[in-house]
Amino acid sequence: MKNCFILCICFLLSGSSVLSSEPLQSVWIASVLNINFPSKPGLSIEAQKNEIRSLLDTAQSAGLNSVVLQVRPECDALYKSSIEPWSRFLTGTQGQDPGYDPLETFIAEGKKRGVAVHAWLNPYRAAISAKNRTRSRSHISRRMPQYVRKVDNLLWMDPGSPEVREHIITVVKDIVTRYDVAGIHFDDYFYPYPAKGKVKLFADDALYKEFQKDGGKLRKADWRRNNVNQLIASVSKAVHSIKPDVAFGVSPFGIYSKGKPSDVKAGVDQYHQLFSDPLTWMKNGWVDYLSPQLYWSVEGPQSFRSLIKWWRDPKVNPRCVPICPGVAIVRMTSHGWSASEIKAQLNLELSNRPRGGGGFILWNIKALQHNSKGVNEVVKQFCR
Repeated sequence: MKNCFILCICFLLSGSSVLSSEPLQSVWIASVLNINFPSKPGLSIEAQKNEIRSLLDTAQSAGLNSVVLQVRPECDALYKSSIEPWSRFLTGTQGQDPGYDPLETFIAEGKKRGVAVHAWLNPYRAAISAKNRTRSRSHISRRMPQYVRKVDNLLWMDPGSPEVREHIITVVKDIVTRYDVAGIHFDDYFYPYPAKGKVKLFADDALYKEFQKDGGKLRKADWRRNNVNQLIASVSKAVHSIKPDVAFGVSPFGIYSKGKPSDVKAGVDQYHQLFSDPLTWMKNGWVDYLSPQLYWSVEGPQSFRSLIKWWRDPKVNPRCVPICPGVAIVRMTSHGWSASEIKAQLNLELSNRPRGGGGFILWNIKALQHNSKGVNEVVKQFCR
């Protein structure tokens, strides 16, 4: 009886999602390190525009209804911004104007093909190479150096800083206000990933002591999670206050915590090691969808089958927030997966899709560009 009650409440609340009317059938297009776009820095305007058209043609031919475009890989911009500098992945130099607006072009070309564009932002990563000292004067790491944390070879902006949080919110508001994006998308980089099971040293003691001095009672781990919670809640409010029909989603690491679910072996622990709590985001209605990165095979110690059922379980997800799993089509090359593995995963997504909606996001578009092992026809079978 209790489970039936939870399921009924889930159905009542599911209509609140902006994705409930149509599944999200999408693919990530990464700009960091020129993984997908542009293929290398310094290409001419027309060459970059041709790549945009080709990428969108690929998405359209696979039957996808959207792309998730990385527009902020290093606290920078693949669009015209007065807040952050142009990304170095466009021209080779951070802050250098490429002569056109890539995001604007993606949106315009996407409309011609019926492919919507979601803007993907890395919230806190300031640089993938701390050795690269050619960052623009307008970059956040120059403007707020007191909140920059070096983690291995990365530069990270501290989630414990209210100023950093407000800066991110301002960036999001700017994009939603000026561009006709279908959504705002955050990936899984909140606090740095652990190494060999150990949390990375993160120099936020001073900010935590300020929090305690002001009367804060949370333990440090809970304080960190609350820092991320505040960002998610504030971004959600900002997005929907400007354009209620724009979706806000996050793609967290695929395993929430050790023992959840009980039959899955956890390596990285989202809750205790990455200090972010997507269950709280769902329960509070702060996200329109989640795309947990379920980058494992259907069966095995990190079973795709078990994980998707767990994320969609009404006990875990009482609002029936659409769960659109991240599917690692890249592993057909890197891990020797067959196209039948991808078909099995997409079939599980479809057959277990609740009334609240669902879909998937593919990592990443390169496999579709090369039609690795005939994957495009597989994907097309599950698109409408």
